[in-house]
Amino acid sequence: MQDKITQAIWGNVHQPPGISSWGSYSSGGPTRFLTGILRTLIIGAGLFALFNFILAGYSFLSAGADAKKIAEAWSKIWLSVLGLAIAVGSFTLAAIFGQLLFGDYNALLQIKVYGP
Repeated sequence: MQDKITQAIWGNVHQPPGISSWGSYSSGGPTRFLTGILRTLIIGAGLFALFNFILAGYSFLSAGADAKKIAEAWSKIWLSVLGLAIAVGSFTLAAIFGQLLFGDYNALLQIKVYGP
């Protein structure tokens, strides 16, 4: 009886036309989009760190005996390593919390939206 009442109130719900290019909820849809954004950010962080390592290495090699330039180069290297550690640590913590809360390491890393 409850299903007939609910069906009468809500009727049939269809996807908007633009959603078909992203797939349905079961094949990814918005989650595929969010995962794409997350992957792009991580790849960007890695490329930024690589670029900083190259610039810091060049600064280190061209510093000569100038202690101030050497300290600046080491600071840039240290900050690049710290940024990569934070990026990797965030994935590690997400996997640990996903395992503790949901029993799956990928629960927070691969978002799933359950819907109709």
